[in-house]
Amino acid sequence: MLRKVYVANRGEIAVRVVRACRELGIATAVGYSEADAGAPFTRYADEAFPIGPAPAAESYLAIERVLAAARTSGADAVHPGYGFLAENPRFADACAEAGLTFVGPPGSVLALVGDKVAARRELSQAGVPVVPGTEEPVRDPEHALAVARELGFPLIVKPAGGGGGIGMTVVEGEAGLAQALEACRALAATAFGWPDVYVERYLPGPRHVEIQILADAHGSCVHLGERECSIQRRHQKLVEEAPSTALTPALRREMGEAAIRAARRVGYVGAGTVEFLVSGGRFFFLEVNARIQVEHPVTEMVTGVDLVKEQLRIASGLPLGVRQEDVGLRGWALECRINAEDPLQGFTPSPGRIAAYRAPGGPGVRVDDGVETGSTIPPFYDSLVAKIVTWGGDREEAVARMSRALDELVVGGITTTIPFHQAVLSSSLFLRGELATDFVETETALLDHTRRIAAEREARAERWPSRSPVRARVAAIAAAAVVAQTGP
Repeated sequence: MLRKVYVANRGEIAVRVVRACRELGIATAVGYSEADAGAPFTRYADEAFPIGPAPAAESYLAIERVLAAARTSGADAVHPGYGFLAENPRFADACAEAGLTFVGPPGSVLALVGDKVAARRELSQAGVPVVPGTEEPVRDPEHALAVARELGFPLIVKPAGGGGGIGMTVVEGEAGLAQALEACRALAATAFGWPDVYVERYLPGPRHVEIQILADAHGSCVHLGERECSIQRRHQKLVEEAPSTALTPALRREMGEAAIRAARRVGYVGAGTVEFLVSGGRFFFLEVNARIQVEHPVTEMVTGVDLVKEQLRIASGLPLGVRQEDVGLRGWALECRINAEDPLQGFTPSPGRIAAYRAPGGPGVRVDDGVETGSTIPPFYDSLVAKIVTWGGDREEAVARMSRALDELVVGGITTTIPFHQAVLSSSLFLRGELATDFVETETALLDHTRRIAAEREARAERWPSRSPVRARVAAIAAAAVVAQTGP
């Protein structure tokens, strides 16, 4: 087993990894920027080291600074969490060269799955369905136009590297293709240092469903069912759940088998996610996220498998602690990402000091956070404040618990997405499980409802928790569940 892990990340994911290490008896260390001095994650770890000024590029993304801190701490392994360096093959290779175990896939695997064009080509050869599109980078507007005429519109132009929806552009016709290509290429070069782009058919209103996988270095690979991640804004996930209302047992089995084929094809080792689009009862490969996901808790809640512990065991050279025949989905789980953003102003960031923080509790409620009263959400990093996760024996109970938990949650001093999430839970489409990646754009009453809930929360700020509003929402959830089961 690993002896000491340096966590090359911050905030709630750093806390999550430290907790898993502590349960396994592994010592921990973290690095922190000037902006994070005194943050809770620096106190959770056994040791904390300053690694530079506030901007991420000069601290958390500075590979030499991170490796220097890891060596100083005496760690024998580095866990990158998610984001930052988690999918950077250069960082994985640098860890290996420094004699540090990288908790994740080897650099060669990260390089392959990070090249979305190469990954599409590789997995197509393995029999994994992919969205029709190019299997080579698009060279110029003439090449793109030829592809477009073959595939038909609408199309979507995507960077070959990177992720998070950055640079993706939907094109409705020939007139906008050249401009979209140029804009996507420029943004890809700036954001990822890699200007290659590709084109694929755009599937309007699909569902975004991903399969969690675990693979060890001994040839074992399992999947742990799916997560529904269709509620997004600008391709960034907002609400996730497991399982998905879109999948039948047969489709779940088929997608799980495809995910395992994908993992075996690329030689995957560690925890990862194979993401798919589901449309018209069919599924298509989207990408591989070669790391722990922000939404991993919902899978843990319905399977009972601690994914971060499994990562650490795999990195220690141990075989998987779970077999496919042992994996079962029990109940239902939801996750709401609470961000320091203003949903009424296009989800613009709302950094600042948290004047009051009170997390929810009670049956079936889990909170993954890295803040407390007095914490500051810096403007330099991701705006995540906390992840509220609920579990229920069925979807109705999980949603009702989430409604209660959000009502109990207090984050004062900054604007957050809490009212938006409460509005989502009240949506009749959501309550019926009728989701799609354009949910936020097409559910026209969502922002008006968010505005009303925000005003309601503001008015009762001194009276916590509320009574009638949350009771009315839970009653609506129960009524919608009855309609969904019996029909109108």
